[in-house]
Amino acid sequence: MSFADRHGLRDEVARAQAQEVVRRIEAEGIGVLRLSWPDAHGILRGKTVVAADAARALRDGIAMTTTMLLKDSAHRTAWPVFTAGAGMGMREMQGAADFLILPDPASFRVLPWAPHTGWMLCDAYFADGRPVPFSARHQLRRALDRAAALGFSYVTGVELEFHLFRLLDPKLAPEDAGQPGTPPEVALLSQGYNYLTESRYDALDPVLEILRHALESLDLPLRSMEVEYGPSQVEFTFDAQEAMASADAAILFRSAVKQVARRHGYHATFMCRPRIPNVMSSGWHLHQSLAHASSGRNAFAGEGGEPLSGTARHFLGGLLHHARAAAAFSTPTINGYRRYRPLSLAPDRAVWGIDNRGVMVRALGQPGDRATRLENRVGEPAANPYLYMASQLHFGLDGIEAARDPGPPADTPYETEAPLLPRSLAEALDALDRSGTAREAFGEGFIDWFLRIKRAEIARFEAEVSEWEQREYFELF
Repeated sequence: MSFADRHGLRDEVARAQAQEVVRRIEAEGIGVLRLSWPDAHGILRGKTVVAADAARALRDGIAMTTTMLLKDSAHRTAWPVFTAGAGMGMREMQGAADFLILPDPASFRVLPWAPHTGWMLCDAYFADGRPVPFSARHQLRRALDRAAALGFSYVTGVELEFHLFRLLDPKLAPEDAGQPGTPPEVALLSQGYNYLTESRYDALDPVLEILRHALESLDLPLRSMEVEYGPSQVEFTFDAQEAMASADAAILFRSAVKQVARRHGYHATFMCRPRIPNVMSSGWHLHQSLAHASSGRNAFAGEGGEPLSGTARHFLGGLLHHARAAAAFSTPTINGYRRYRPLSLAPDRAVWGIDNRGVMVRALGQPGDRATRLENRVGEPAANPYLYMASQLHFGLDGIEAARDPGPPADTPYETEAPLLPRSLAEALDALDRSGTAREAFGEGFIDWFLRIKRAEIARFEAEVSEWEQREYFELF
C-alpha cells in the first residue's frame, strides 16, 4: 500500500484527483514536478522530481530534512538537532531525520512562466502518518475543524500591498553571499504619492500585465490591481473564498509574483517597510466572515437596523481582546512593527469602527448584507497566511464562546482609550507566550516552537551594530 492509503490520508475524490494529475503530466509533456511545502515563515520549500517519478511521489510523498521545520528567517537552524531529542524532546526530529511531504492533488497547477513545470502544495507528516504539528497548513485545518464543530465555515478575502522595483544589480558576486546575503540593488518604477491615478498605473502597466497574465493562468481569483500611495507600491486584491483556498492562493501569489518579476528584470518584495528613501509601509488587509455551515448564510450580517449580528460582535470582541498576542502571527517580522504609527492608514491600538480606515478592525456591511465582513488592517504582507488566518479564527471563536463585547465603535481611532498594539516583535511574542487561549488552540508545543524560531531572529538582530549606533556614538565618544 502507498503511504497515503496506509494512513488513510486520501479519500476516493483525492485518489481520483491524483490519478488525473499523473495523466495530465504524461499528456501535456510536463518534464518536472515541483513539490512545495510552506514553512514557519510562509516561504515555500520543497523538491523537484522528474515526470517519471511523479506517480511515486504522489503515492508516497518525498522525504524532507526535519531541520526545515527549525529554520529562522536567515535559514539558520534554531535547535541543536544532534543532541537528544533534537533539543526539543522529539525523537522524530533528532539527528536531522526525515519527515514526508505529501502532495495535495487538488492544488496541481502548470506554471505559466515555466510551462515544463507542474506544481503542487504539500502537507507534512511523520513516517508513522501523524501530521507534523508545526505545519502551518495543518494548524489552519485544525482551526477550521473547530469552527465546523460550532456550525460555521470561515471565509476570507485577501488584499496585499507590496513593492515592485526594477532590478539593477542582483548582487551575485562571491563576497555578496552570506546568511542572509547582500540585498539586490534596485530602482523605483514610480515616484509615488499619486494614489490611484491613471498616469501612475499606466507607468506600471507593462510589469502589471506580465503579473496579471501569470496569476490568471494559475486560476487565482484576482479582482483588482491598484497603484498605492508610496513609490513603486501596488496592491492586488482577491475574491473571498473558503479560508484554506484563500491561504493557498495567497502563498502561491507571493511566490509567483517574486519568480515572474525576477525573470523579467524586476524585484518584488513583500517586506513591510524596505530601507529605501521615501517608500511607504505595506499592509495586508484580511477580510473575514463566518457562514452558517448548514445554509451558507453569512453569520455576520445584522438585522433590525444593526450592521453586525451578535455573532459578529462577539467574534470582533475576541479579535480585540487577543490583539496583542495575535500580532505575533499577523506581524511576524521585526520590520513589520515600523508600520504601527498614529494618524496613518495603519492602526496603533485595538479598536474597531464602521468603515473607518484608522482602526484595527473595520466593519463593513449593512443590515442583511450578504457581504458583511470584518477587515483586520493589522497584518503585514510577510505574514504566513495559514497562521494569520488560523489565529484570527481561533481568537474570534474564543470571542463567540466567551460572549466578548467589543464595546462601541471608535470615531477617533488614534485618540480612543484602548490597549496599544505591540511596539515590537519581542513585545508581541511575550504577549503570545502569556496567552493561555493561544496555547490551548495551537498546542503548547507549537507555541513554544514558534516563539523559539522568532526569538532566534530577534537575537541575531540585537547582536548586530546598526548604522544608527555607528553614526550616533562612533565620533561622539
